[in-house]
Amino acid sequence: MAQGQGWSENTRGLLFLTDEQLRKGIEAMFFAYRGFTAGPDRILAEKSYGRAHHRALHFIQRSPGTTVNNLLATLGVTKQSLNRVLRTLIKDGLVLNEVGSRDKRQRHLTLTDPGTELERALSDVQRDRMRAAYRQAGAESVHGFCTVLEAMMDPELKGHYQQVSGGDHK
Repeated sequence: MAQGQGWSENTRGLLFLTDEQLRKGIEAMFFAYRGFTAGPDRILAEKSYGRAHHRALHFIQRSPGTTVNNLLATLGVTKQSLNRVLRTLIKDGLVLNEVGSRDKRQRHLTLTDPGTELERALSDVQRDRMRAAYRQAGAESVHGFCTVLEAMMDPELKGHYQQVSGGDHK
């Protein structure tokens, strides 16, 4: 592969990729993720929050009333780590933590109005970036991108992803 060439020019029609092409794909994912998180990171930094706060807000917004155990399973973090994040979000008035009506041991999480506003601001930045990238890449590339992401998921996480997202991209 010539110096400076993107990895995509030499991958069309290939059923396998070289280690160098795979390395470039890995690096592309790294730098794309940095770009994808840069806008939200600036908003979060103003409030002394981190990406864990963003992920919690996102998935609570996606499933209002979710339990702490469901959020633990979705995020794949320790109970201690999630409790630290939730304590801050609850203290700051962004998340409500309510006792379950059927099972008093369960805690149900919902966003407050300020929590919804913050989550929307964080997600709007990422939706704008995704929308622009999808438009630039085109429908076929978007489908391929989603197929690759789903293929990289562990089987149990892919099922969980389909459950929380309402299905796959296909």
